[in-house]
Amino acid sequence: MEGPNPLSSKEKLNLFLPLLLAVALAGGTWLGLSLGQKENHTHYVVGKVDEILKFVDARYLEQKDQKALEDIAIKSVLDELDPHSNYISLKNIENVNESLSGNFEGIGIEFFILEDTIYVVGVIEDGPSDQAGVQNGDKIISIDDSLVAGKNIYNNKIIDQLKGPAGSLVNIKVKRQGSASLKSLDITRGQIPMYSLDVAFMANETTAIVKINRFSGTTFREFMIAVQDLVEQQNMQHLILDLRNNPGGYLDAATRILDQVFSSRQLLVYTEGRNYRRKEYKSTGKNRFDIGKVVILINENSASASEIMAGAIQDNDRGLIIGRRSFGKGLVQEQYTLSDGSALRLTVARYFTPSGRYIQKPYDGSEGDYNDDMIHRLESGEFYNQDSIHYSDSTVYTTTSGRVVYGGGGIVPDIFIPIDSNRLNTSFILVNRNLRRFIYKNIFYRKSEILQQHPDFESFYASYKITDRSIDELIDFTADAESVKIDTKIERFRSELKNKMKAQIADQLYSDEGMYRILFDQDAMIQKALEEISRGKNIEKPAALSKN
Repeated sequence: MEGPNPLSSKEKLNLFLPLLLAVALAGGTWLGLSLGQKENHTHYVVGKVDEILKFVDARYLEQKDQKALEDIAIKSVLDELDPHSNYISLKNIENVNESLSGNFEGIGIEFFILEDTIYVVGVIEDGPSDQAGVQNGDKIISIDDSLVAGKNIYNNKIIDQLKGPAGSLVNIKVKRQGSASLKSLDITRGQIPMYSLDVAFMANETTAIVKINRFSGTTFREFMIAVQDLVEQQNMQHLILDLRNNPGGYLDAATRILDQVFSSRQLLVYTEGRNYRRKEYKSTGKNRFDIGKVVILINENSASASEIMAGAIQDNDRGLIIGRRSFGKGLVQEQYTLSDGSALRLTVARYFTPSGRYIQKPYDGSEGDYNDDMIHRLESGEFYNQDSIHYSDSTVYTTTSGRVVYGGGGIVPDIFIPIDSNRLNTSFILVNRNLRRFIYKNIFYRKSEILQQHPDFESFYASYKITDRSIDELIDFTADAESVKIDTKIERFRSELKNKMKAQIADQLYSDEGMYRILFDQDAMIQKALEEISRGKNIEKPAALSKN
């Protein structure tokens, strides 16, 4: 006897459809309740904060600025996270964005306030002020008919008056040496570049020094332009990259520069977070320049992207790291614009060097402990002796050649250069602080005479001498300005003070390159880097180090 005919697909669907709908409805109800609870909780939290602020606004015994209270509430939340998640107020957002974008709108000068007088000490070549005829040494007397010479003048106020939308006009009146009358200059504001590359020049016949002060949106382009000239016009073969006091910036800028020093595919850095999938950054092996030996200079103020560069070079055995232990920032932030134009900079991931090192220094303690880390390093003796370095992570990591390296609290250099303890002398600090003021007040008026004797930097570099009398006058000037007695130990710094004074004069009369060339003559890290490159030990360009 035959059994019943099998059900068709349509009949099966009709049979199970009510069950499927019931399951879907139940699941949807559960999901909706779950989401609703989260939404209600979020609404409740936001509503409670808003409710408290409304009560304060309506009933508190004194009137309070609601925006200021909101900012305090936001800061309190972020203080519970990590030291690098922060809120950027609308007042500060412009300056923060400018430093990373690499430009701002203004007139293109650097000024210095001395004894209630604004001195122009730098004019950007081909910028708005240069085109309008502003010169180094000009004293700014008024801005748009507003007197700015006299008491109670401050940097921020002057900057606010000079900055403005590109295309707008500002009038300044200046007093120029040798002229009895004021000179009126109309300046059309424009886009002013904020260079992240301080200087790039040949230290000797084969080795170039490139100094980068931060990693902004224009850093890679600046680097490529500078290195192309050094390679094609000046036979650059080896590179010293000075990242001292560089706080970091865009990770992408650092990895793109790293790509130029690796001739094969290498892991440079990777990032990972709770809601942030592992992302690897690798070199392409398609570098434009054939760079030989590489040395990276770092110190305790080299952070973030600077440490990424140092870690990639060290872990891949591509070059030498010289200096002191870096800052220790291994956290990645993303910036989110808020409804009023302010911004939230939130930590979303950690970054790791190619060997897997996480170099963030501990921040589980109080904020004071984190911020006072440099004081702790000084007190522990770490600035003077590499053996005093404390590793917060005892895990052993290895480079591609098997060398042992450690994570936790920054990048430890391959060659340690102690800080010059003499520089912590109080009298030296005071004299050094007054050096620029002394030059503008006592030497700057002689610029025509100096330029007549030394029409170019090479002549100045070779034969201009700072006299002992000039240093004595600087010491006396400092004693009067600070109302202190200068320690006789200042004598041990006489040679260094001469070097710094000559460098500052070169900066005013010639170029940044001239200033750094003079300073680097007595720079222990630079000199050690040049020595190691000349020896070539342990930093030969590898043929292939790929581990992927």
